[in-house]
Amino acid sequence: MKASTAGASSSAPVAHNAVPPPPTTSASRSSRIAPHSHIKGLGLNAEGYAVSDGAGFIGQTEAREACGVVVDLVKSRKFSGRALLLVGPPGTGKTALALAISQELGAKVPFCPMVGSEVYSTEVKKTEVLAEAFRRAIGLRIKETKEVYEGEVTELTPTESENPLSGYGKTVSHVIVGLKTVRGTKQLRLDPSIYEAILKEKIQVGDVIYVEAQTGAVKRVGRSDAYASSYDLEAETYVPLPKGDVHKRKELVQDVTLGDLDAANARPQGGQDIMSVMGSLVKSGRTEITEKLRREVNRVVKGYVDQGVAEVVPGVVFIDEVHMLDIECFTYLNALLESPMAPTVVLATNRGNALVRGTTDIYAPHGIPVDLLDRCLIVRTATYEKDAISKVVQLRANVEGLKLGEGVLERLAQKGHESSLRYALQLLTPASILASIAGRKQIELEDIDEMGELFLDAKTSADIIGKHQEAATATAS
Repeated sequence: MKASTAGASSSAPVAHNAVPPPPTTSASRSSRIAPHSHIKGLGLNAEGYAVSDGAGFIGQTEAREACGVVVDLVKSRKFSGRALLLVGPPGTGKTALALAISQELGAKVPFCPMVGSEVYSTEVKKTEVLAEAFRRAIGLRIKETKEVYEGEVTELTPTESENPLSGYGKTVSHVIVGLKTVRGTKQLRLDPSIYEAILKEKIQVGDVIYVEAQTGAVKRVGRSDAYASSYDLEAETYVPLPKGDVHKRKELVQDVTLGDLDAANARPQGGQDIMSVMGSLVKSGRTEITEKLRREVNRVVKGYVDQGVAEVVPGVVFIDEVHMLDIECFTYLNALLESPMAPTVVLATNRGNALVRGTTDIYAPHGIPVDLLDRCLIVRTATYEKDAISKVVQLRANVEGLKLGEGVLERLAQKGHESSLRYALQLLTPASILASIAGRKQIELEDIDEMGELFLDAKTSADIIGKHQEAATATAS
């Protein structure tokens, strides 16, 4: 991409409908960057105090320290029966705080986010949606010793034969898989159903896998570190060559959730005939799981825990816009919080004193009934100041790989202070596209100014609509 010429006027805005340059062939592939991909934790020191700009978190010092206390309570198993309520204006980091709490609890801890309006479905009851979310946020770490074949794939050869059911085409009769470990190699002749599992896992030569001897289940562990020097489009996990023999007994750790167990038992697999396959296709996408089935799953899980085979890992349920729930959901939430296996519940709202949904005369703080509020630890998030907005914009620009020209950061911080932080962040990527069309590698002030003209913030849009309504009223009178 060539730089802009010196003779071009720097003040002249670039036409947003300019023809972009032809795409260049590149071996790299862009990946989607999530809004909170820069959040790595709460950013607290050993004493529990917030570190300035720690773990990707800018500002919200008091809220981060309060959430750190909640994390300690959860880790010490002293937070049962309670919930955390995050209260603050839009764009003040409530979702980021919930995500940071989940990351502080551990990478393997389930995190189940949802919005209050998700409970309103025509397929299942409101309380059923809440119950499913709670069950998905309760993890189960199962440890068991199994007989497996493990190693690096050195050969993957499917063998075809004539289809016995039809005179046309061929079918896979078996697959030959070669596995290699530090101690030796072994060639396996596997069933065609296992080959389907291999295709589903996208296994290829050079991957480290294991195949369970009893069930035939195939699991891809990662890519052999012998291929670590080769270029790969995807972010890959490299693992060392397995030690010992190919055929061995190995302790496996599997992470599932109670929601997974509920769904697996609620939809048992039918036969392999055509009627069973057609029946599974026409079934509804969602079915309600009975309380009897959940109690049975709980009984089996309790047995595993008592035997020392499994460990319950309480996760995090994050309900954003909790004021959208109605009085029935709030009553059911009280019952769920008192259950023996309840995850950590984090609620968030930006409402003040509001009507409780589903009632006509009950007003409560944040639109939440007082009996549920009494169970909550309430943490307030403050509006970002201009300096903090500037740091957040710079951090997001670094995460997205964008270069900012002179004065751009100050202009975006000013726009964020006048309107909202989200509006300032939303201008970054469109402005970078405009800069690339103009042949520049960094965003300049003229790009921000044109984006401000093309995309309005909420306050400006509301003012324009208000002026049109006033003019229409004046004309009519």
